[in-house]
Amino acid sequence: MVITLEQINKKLAEAIKHSGLSQSEIARRVGINQAQIYRYLNKQKLPSLDSFANLCLVLDVDPADIFCISEYKKEN
Repeated sequence: MVITLEQINKKLAEAIKHSGLSQSEIARRVGINQAQIYRYLNKQKLPSLDSFANLCLVLDVDPADIFCISEYKKEN
């Protein structure tokens, strides 16, 4: 299995949608523009590493899940 950017985009968008937080609230907590959250949701862009780390904290998700590492380990 090869992990693709498409898979990572999908996982990140799912985490944002299932967080129960509004885009503006997520953006405020992460310290980025709400338009960035919109771009992540629509799979137009991936966050920088520092924004990604903060997103994981705000969304309470394991980065390994977003990066599909957990799934990869299960298959091997």
